[in-house]
Amino acid sequence: MNRRLITIILIAVGIAGTCAYIVYRIAAPRMGAAKAIATMRIVAAADNIKIGSLLTASSLTSIEIAGPLPKGAILKPENAIGRGVVSNLYQGEPILEDRLAAPGSGGGLAATIPDGMRACAVKVDDVVGVAGFVTPGMRVDVLISGIPPGVTSTTQGVISKTILQNIEVLSAGTDIQKDAEGKAKPVQVVNLLVTPEQAETLSLASNHLAIQLVLRNPLDTKINTVPGTAMGTLFSGQNSAAVPMRPAVRMAQKEAPTPFSIEMISGSKRSELKVGSPEVQK
Repeated sequence: MNRRLITIILIAVGIAGTCAYIVYRIAAPRMGAAKAIATMRIVAAADNIKIGSLLTASSLTSIEIAGPLPKGAILKPENAIGRGVVSNLYQGEPILEDRLAAPGSGGGLAATIPDGMRACAVKVDDVVGVAGFVTPGMRVDVLISGIPPGVTSTTQGVISKTILQNIEVLSAGTDIQKDAEGKAKPVQVVNLLVTPEQAETLSLASNHLAIQLVLRNPLDTKINTVPGTAMGTLFSGQNSAAVPMRPAVRMAQKEAPTPFSIEMISGSKRSELKVGSPEVQK
């Protein structure tokens, strides 16, 4: 064999070996690190689970994940069984503590109410319920219409005012879910998620005044200052706030006293004093 060809082959083998060694030194630490990442099994949903449902052993499974655990991940099925679901879960999704109600609180609507909040029912019709388009999870404003208590009449008629803003709809009727197509259904009662103070306001309004729900964009969380609108402003074209009419107060005119004269005698001197006349007042 040609000595020159052998030399070329040996050089090529040496270069290839050197390249392989360099690649090995670079890749080995990364491959070792990948093998060193620990995996752990956590509890997940075996199927789609609706809000308000109680978890059972058949509705749970386990999945293996690598790296850091999600915050609030549940490792043992017994820590999830019997607890209510406060938001929809989907098949294969890890079940976290903040997606479940507290142990012992059960399922249904009550389990979805956060601490410190209340569910307040409002009777609705197609108009009040925004023509049936209010569904759980949406946000609404609450308007009232009427004449303020203690006022027999107003200068501008019936007054409409926004009393609550950006209120979450907890349920529509007896259902806390949308229908199969995600559409709204006609209902007679809407439960709103409110604070205890807002619940008192809403209770008074729904029992004594006409009430209406106004649908709003869920991304719009701004609370606006709304002074209210009166019936009179709709016809006058004014945008001023409604002001109740106050009873007119008549101011009695004070009549000027009738002038009279007093005759004063001092010895032989006589004088006359006029009382109530403009000359004396000046």
